[in-house]
Amino acid sequence: MLASTLLKIQQTDFQKSFDIIIQLGAILAVVVLYWKRLWQWETIKKLFVAFVPTAILGLALYKVVKSYLLGSDAVVLWALLLGGIILIIFELLHKEKPTAVEDFSAISYGQAVVIGLFQSIAIIPGVSRSAATIVGGLLLGLKRKTIVEFSFLLAVPTMLAASALDLYKSAGSFASADWAPLVVGFVVSFLVAMVAIKWLLRFIQKNSFIGFGVYRIVVAVLFWWLVL
Repeated sequence: MLASTLLKIQQTDFQKSFDIIIQLGAILAVVVLYWKRLWQWETIKKLFVAFVPTAILGLALYKVVKSYLLGSDAVVLWALLLGGIILIIFELLHKEKPTAVEDFSAISYGQAVVIGLFQSIAIIPGVSRSAATIVGGLLLGLKRKTIVEFSFLLAVPTMLAASALDLYKSAGSFASADWAPLVVGFVVSFLVAMVAIKWLLRFIQKNSFIGFGVYRIVVAVLFWWLVL
């Protein structure tokens, strides 16, 4: 959304759909990287349970989000700023326990529901879906690498559902020329996500997410000052 503002692209209904649907490229990257893990029955059950809260809230708030929140730079920037502050404070206070859950099979269904509730916060544009689920998982006592991978996998049903819902409601209004940008966005999203996921998994082995919190704050302040 911020990139669209920088490029002076008008926030039409198609542009809002574009912002949602191109994330399917990133989801395909997750599927490619985690193919074997994704099709384990125990993993599927936990992902489904975690997905349900977001599905309910997403359906209930679809019109509100697309009509009022998507396209609002102010909402995105406030979410970036406050999210960055929360992320920094959380990392400074959080200490991983030796008993932290490491295996997916040890994640309880109750924990999966709570992680799904944290993910639901990302209905607000500018809230990082992955950061919200990762913070939720860390609070529940999961190991950092475990919740990061679970967060990646949880994106698969979540973004597939979001994209399918938007295509169902909006695809009929797309012009024939609209499909080419969608395809390009999908391919670029896939390639960037392949690199980003591999890099992040290496990064978290030795680093906290404080750097991401600082990044969010800096981007919000600079964008507000220089653009808005």
